[in-house]
Amino acid sequence: MKLALSMLCENPDRKTGLTTLYHAFVERSLAQFQDLEWVVYVGPEQEWDATCERVEVVRKFPANDRTLRRLVADHFRVAGDASRRGAECLVTTGFVPLIRTLPVAMHMLSLQHLNVDNRVGLARRFYRKFSAESGLERAELVITNTDFAVSQILSVNPACKDRLLQSYEGLDHDAFHSMATKAEVTRLREVCSIEPGYLLWISNFYPYKQAELLVDAYAGLSEKLRKAMPLVMVGGGGWGNGLESVSQRIAEHGLEDHVTLLGWVADDLIAPLYRNARVFALASREETFGRCVLEAMACGVPCIVNDIEVMHEVTQEHAVIVDFNDRKSSVQGLRAVAEDEDLRKRLIRNGKKRSKRFSFDLLAGERVDAIRTMLENQKLLREGAGEVSQPGVSLPAVEGISSVTLDETDTEAEGHTPKEAVKL
Repeated sequence: MKLALSMLCENPDRKTGLTTLYHAFVERSLAQFQDLEWVVYVGPEQEWDATCERVEVVRKFPANDRTLRRLVADHFRVAGDASRRGAECLVTTGFVPLIRTLPVAMHMLSLQHLNVDNRVGLARRFYRKFSAESGLERAELVITNTDFAVSQILSVNPACKDRLLQSYEGLDHDAFHSMATKAEVTRLREVCSIEPGYLLWISNFYPYKQAELLVDAYAGLSEKLRKAMPLVMVGGGGWGNGLESVSQRIAEHGLEDHVTLLGWVADDLIAPLYRNARVFALASREETFGRCVLEAMACGVPCIVNDIEVMHEVTQEHAVIVDFNDRKSSVQGLRAVAEDEDLRKRLIRNGKKRSKRFSFDLLAGERVDAIRTMLENQKLLREGAGEVSQPGVSLPAVEGISSVTLDETDTEAEGHTPKEAVKL
């Protein structure tokens, strides 16, 4: 089976979690399925390291640093090129090409355009609304990552239920673990000018990430605690002048001596940054998964997250959960996760256990099986067969598709205590 993947939607100057996701998806799927080949479309300057004799990397089209040209390529040229190279299915993110010559497995991982408060911009909102609605109507398979995302998708297009697969994100446990070393402490000191014990935030500065609210909460801590736990923010600017807004909020609170803005750092610094943090924070108004929280948990860092539905699902309450719009609550939460040693020990222990339930091997197996089943169904339909299998969210036992749902019973069986977290 030969699959094509378009990575052109990533901006090489502003990477997102898609880069990690698709590298791992391709690498782990090749290890599991010996009959599998990939054609991967990336921009001329775009990062792509997953190469072997069964991966053909195509760099003839622009990536999202040249947005209009990328849209033309993705909607009018990539599918035809993939067909000519022998691909049987095109894997995309958030769209189905306007002109296509092969089935599409569309990852739908973001519906931020549904909320005007996310300030994605008029043109971006129009395009995302169009591509989401069109894609959910036309894709042969829709893949998403949480039950929360499933509910969002079905609110837009209930009819796609029987073509919808919920498959949790994965985690690279070789990289994200809790075994810190003296060498990485030295490197963080030399490269980033920081010492262990900081409050960590990692993301693009998109408006929906609400970094300003984290700064507001941090400003409410005592001077003594801020000196002991400086705020380190890693990431680049996104749409909506997010980085400028955060910098202004830092200045308004007079926190310049307590906050370090590192910008983007080398990928091999991310795990050490987690491991040497005292607390990890995610104040997002909206996420469809939030892999950074699980990465922090795997590295043995207690987390404080915003009180949104998906964070309850992903963390299974093994985090401090607060409403970051309530400054008093968020300040109390930060103080608790920084100073309450009993709470910290519980969150670290159960966070590490929780993170072990997610793997890229499982993700790759689920998603390739779903694509294979979809292609077999398409063949049956072309041949005029009757009943076919569907990877719908209501049919997790369909042959060829595995799905893991973590409910309270599963969590307790692993030694967790689902309601242990502080919710303020």
